[in-house]
Amino acid sequence: MFSLQEVRRVMHAENEERQIALEYVADAWNAAETDGVDSEALSHASLFAALATLVRLYGEETTSKLIAELPGRIELGEYSLDRIVQ
Repeated sequence: MFSLQEVRRVMHAENEERQIALEYVADAWNAAETDGVDSEALSHASLFAALATLVRLYGEETTSKLIAELPGRIELGEYSLDRIVQ
């Protein structure tokens, strides 16, 4: 589950609209988990919805370039909620 504190910590550098959007997603995620939806299923559905939206907005080539940057960002810990930043 996502806690509001984790969401705010992760998004502190992002703009206010993105913070609000992530809070909505976290609320929906938590509600789905409460209803018994598996976290892995939620993850796959969320990725599909996000990628489909990016493709619709920016096209396949631009979205592919954005996604190609993700492995490095993941390895650097950008998406690790429990990492300690020094």
